[in-house]
Amino acid sequence: MTDEPTAPAGEAKPGGDKAQGDGAQGDKTDGLRTDLVARDEDWVKRVLPLLRLIAKTYFRSEVTGMDKVPDGGVLMVSNHSGGMMAFDVPVIGVAFADQFGEDRPLYTLAHDLVFTGPGKDIFGKVGFLPAHPKNAVRALKEGAATLVFPGGTWDAMRPTSDMAKIDFGGRTGYVRTALKAGVPIVPIVTIGGQETQWFINRGDTLAKLLRLDKLIRADSAPFIFGFPFGLSLGASLNVPLPSKLVTEVLDPINIADEFGDDPDIDVVDAEIRKRMQHALDGLAADRRFPIIG
Repeated sequence: MTDEPTAPAGEAKPGGDKAQGDGAQGDKTDGLRTDLVARDEDWVKRVLPLLRLIAKTYFRSEVTGMDKVPDGGVLMVSNHSGGMMAFDVPVIGVAFADQFGEDRPLYTLAHDLVFTGPGKDIFGKVGFLPAHPKNAVRALKEGAATLVFPGGTWDAMRPTSDMAKIDFGGRTGYVRTALKAGVPIVPIVTIGGQETQWFINRGDTLAKLLRLDKLIRADSAPFIFGFPFGLSLGASLNVPLPSKLVTEVLDPINIADEFGDDPDIDVVDAEIRKRMQHALDGLAADRRFPIIG
């Protein structure tokens, strides 16, 4: 699961703005240098062929516009699809490596759960960072491309009927992150991920009743139907169906150039989501059949 940089879990409001500033999760960002260094180019080069095979063969991924990503620090902002087994992250990562080479670092901001147990070492080696504003800003100021999914689980668990809808759940912290780091935003949209399983509902009410927002910083607990185990709740052990994933990278947005030096965050967010929705509508219009694409 991936996410946008967030404030402490106790301050987060499900569906609201979860990145009001640089408040640290117990200020655990002193180890950021270690996290950045944890990315292992040799490990990345070993993993990429397998991810490339899965992305391009199983999911028949198509990515256009990756050449639009500028050099240096850039915040790549994407919608998120596929639930706990979202494969849009490797699809974007493979396309990024194909375009810019395996030596150009790409960091991905991820949910805390990714770093539990051995996950910290495993995912850290391929460039995953805890989704926190300080991590994001420092990575960007180091000149690294950084990928964020502002909608997080809210977006990844949306109903399949809303698969062509951009919904960040009111989160706008990514705009502040880009402003603080002084980098452009590159929007990205992908379609097909919500067809890897059938997401019947979002399950936000149930998530609140179970207090998942407090326990694991999750705001959704949907009913999911998939293969081969059928119906499950929240976390599914079903195998993702080979839905065709189609991704489009949009033109970079320099916030200061377009909106001024002191922009209204909500206005910037609304415009970015508008452009992303327009692009996603286009991908949806071109999609003739479920799963097949």
